[in-house]
Amino acid sequence: MTVMEFLEDRLGNIVFQAVFVIAASVFLLVTGTEAGILLLLFVIWFLFFVGVQTAAFFRCRTRLKELQNIMDGLDEKYLFAECIPKAGTVYERKLFELSRRAGKAMIGAVSDARAAQREYREYVESWVHEMKAPITAAGLICRNASPEVRGKFLRELAQMEAHVERALFYARAESPEKDFIIRRVNLAGLVDKAVLQYRTLLIQSGIRIETGDLGQTVYTDGKWVIFMLGQLLQNAARYRGDHPLVTLSAGQDGKVVWLAVCDNGIGIPSHEISRVCQRGFTGSNGRSRGGSTGMGLYLCSRLAECLEIHMEITSETGKGTKVTLFFPAKLTDS
Repeated sequence: MTVMEFLEDRLGNIVFQAVFVIAASVFLLVTGTEAGILLLLFVIWFLFFVGVQTAAFFRCRTRLKELQNIMDGLDEKYLFAECIPKAGTVYERKLFELSRRAGKAMIGAVSDARAAQREYREYVESWVHEMKAPITAAGLICRNASPEVRGKFLRELAQMEAHVERALFYARAESPEKDFIIRRVNLAGLVDKAVLQYRTLLIQSGIRIETGDLGQTVYTDGKWVIFMLGQLLQNAARYRGDHPLVTLSAGQDGKVVWLAVCDNGIGIPSHEISRVCQRGFTGSNGRSRGGSTGMGLYLCSRLAECLEIHMEITSETGKGTKVTLFFPAKLTDS
């Protein structure tokens, strides 16, 4: 609180007292009181008034600083009303009581929202696991069909399974600390699993896979990284060009290990690069090719943030896209 803010808050009281003193001075002067005595009384009143207002200013400022420090020290700001010290005045006590009632209502609403979110997450996970069984069964059944029908059917099943898997990771991304496990993993193994998981989509899209040196070891959650690689492979398949090729390579820069996924597809327009990780953003390529949900790169960025992986995207229209994952130094093998 500044001095000007304090005076503005008490402007009505100050004006009232000034008017009262002026009226009293005029009355005493009319009734014959000497001017010297009036001046003395005015000086005494002025010094007393300034002293009282100064003490009130410092008391208010100290109180506000105390409350501000309490607020700054809270992780859950809505608990402020429960943590404030005892009020000094009746007005302050009544005001804080109303704040506590509002805070309790907010805490109840937050608890209900968190419970609903937890139930939704559990339902989505249960639904995903239930959906995987019929998808797998449908894939086994269609093996008896003709090669042409089987290929188309397996492609659609692969797309369905990818959407189901994306829904699962979207639900888990809301509470990542409860799901991921940091372990020592080899990047070559993660790449092999991701390519194997999406082999049907890659084969039917005519995509050739090339790998460089992937003998790097990092500490991360392998399941989450495989999912991220899967989203990048799906994007490469969806936005492929002629003679599609995806190259996966890794390296080490000091203590930082990087994993790069490069394709020679249609690329991303330069003005859309900064937005491709926004939730639901499909861009001009997504609208022209169809089938895009705008969730793949969004989930990759969310999971990368949780794992403290820096994700960098570079692209050139008509030449391809490169996504590089930089694993943090503190998680690399020493």
